[in-house]
Amino acid sequence: MKAIPVIAIFDIGKTNKKFFLFNEQYKIVLERSVQFDETTDEDGDACENIEELAAWVTHTLTDVLHLKKFELKGINYSTYGASFVHVDADGQPVTPLYNYLKAYPKELEQQFYSTYGGETKVSVETASPILGSLNAGLQIYRLKYEQPELYKKIKYSLHLPQYISYLVTKQLHADITSIGCHTSLWNFEKNTYHKWVQQEGVIEKLPPIFPSNAVIDVEIDNRIIKSGVGLHDSSAALIPYLLVFHEPFILISTGTWCISLNPFNNETLTDDDLQQDCLSYMEYRGNPVKASRLFAGYEHEQQTKKLAYHFGVAIDHYKQVEFDGTLLNNVEDNTYTVLTGVHTSAFSQRNLNDFESYEQAYHQFIYDIIMQQKVSTTLIIGDQKVSRIFVDGGFAKNPVYMSLLAEAFVGIEVFAASVSQATAIGAALSIHSHWNDKAIPGDMIELKYYAASIGL
Repeated sequence: MKAIPVIAIFDIGKTNKKFFLFNEQYKIVLERSVQFDETTDEDGDACENIEELAAWVTHTLTDVLHLKKFELKGINYSTYGASFVHVDADGQPVTPLYNYLKAYPKELEQQFYSTYGGETKVSVETASPILGSLNAGLQIYRLKYEQPELYKKIKYSLHLPQYISYLVTKQLHADITSIGCHTSLWNFEKNTYHKWVQQEGVIEKLPPIFPSNAVIDVEIDNRIIKSGVGLHDSSAALIPYLLVFHEPFILISTGTWCISLNPFNNETLTDDDLQQDCLSYMEYRGNPVKASRLFAGYEHEQQTKKLAYHFGVAIDHYKQVEFDGTLLNNVEDNTYTVLTGVHTSAFSQRNLNDFESYEQAYHQFIYDIIMQQKVSTTLIIGDQKVSRIFVDGGFAKNPVYMSLLAEAFVGIEVFAASVSQATAIGAALSIHSHWNDKAIPGDMIELKYYAASIGL
C-alpha cells in the first residue's frame, strides 16, 4: 500500500499541545494531544515546562517517522505568542519560559518608556498597547537590567514557534508574525526593528528573520523534509481566510477575547486607536493587520453564570436560546459604547429583576455586547469597503449573537465561519507550495449566512 503524503503540524497552546498530520486535501489523518503541568520560575510564578515540551516534540516526531503508512513531506509549527526561549551558544535554554502574564516591574517599565520618548510615542510606533510582559520585547529588556549576568549568557532569544522549529531544524531564526504582535520590538512606520532594540544591543540577541512562507531542507532518517520556521497562532489562524477569500473582509475571532482583524487596512494606529484596545498584527506575508479587541467572551462567561443563578437554570442554558426578534421590542438602547478602559458592556449595570425571563434577559445582554462589538469592529474598518464579516470561535455557534451582529452591520454580509483546526491548517498552508502540488481546497471553510431584517 502506497504511503500517504502528509505534513506534520505542532500546534502548541497554553493548555493543549496538539500534533496533526494532514493529507494533501488538508484532512486530518492523525491527531494527538497532551497537557503538561506547569512549573515555576525563580520568582515562584507559573510557567511552561520547556524541558517537558521539548522532549514531547522530539519524541512525537521520531514516533511518527516510523509509521510506514505516511510519507512525511513537510513540517511546521504554530504556538501562542509573547513568549521567548533564551538559549546559549550551545542552543540550550538558560532561563525558564516566562509566562506572558507575569507581573512587570512598574519602575522598569517607566524607565523604558521615558528613555524612548514616552508611552504614547513608543506605542504608536510599535503598534503595541501598554501590556507589561505581553509586550514580549520588554521581557528581554527586563533580563538585561535585572539579571545582567544571565543576560550575557544568552546567545539568541527565540520566539516560542522558532524554538520548536529549532528543535527539528537546528537552525536559529526569527519570524515576522511573532515579532509583529504587540512585542514593542517592531517599528511599523519604518518596517524595521525599533530604535531601542538597536540602542540596547538587543538586536544582537535576535536571529535573522526568515520568511514565514519559506522552508528549510532538513535531513531526517535519510530523507529530506521541508520545514517552516513556525508562526504565531493568531496569524496562522487568519491564513485559510486570506487564501480562500480575496475581496476585503473582516474576521472576528471569538473566544475569551473577541478580536476583529482587518487584513486590508494598512493605516497606522493612532494614540486614540491604542487607547481603545486596537493593535496591529503582522500576517505571514509581512503585511500589517489592524485589529481591535473586546473582552466579550470573558464577560459572557461571567454574566451567564449570574443569569443561570437568577433564573434557576443550567449555566449553559444559553445554548438552548434561539434568536427571537420579538424580544427586541423591549430591549433598552445602549449608549454605553465608549471602549476606553471599559471591559464590560452596559449589561453589568442592569437589574435582572427587570426581566420577565431568561430569554429576554439574554437577548438584552447580547444586544449590549453587540453594541460594543459594533464600535470595536468599526474602529478597524477604515476607508476600505468591506463586503463580508466572518465570525469564528464560540460566538459563531450562537444564533442570538450572530443575528444581532447582522442587524448591526446592515450592508455587510455576515457569516458564521468554521475551519477545523484553523491554526494548524494555517501553519500548513503557509508552506503549501513547498510540499503539496494539489490545489488548495475551496471548501475548507464552512459558512452560514445571517441576514439582517431591521438593523440596529
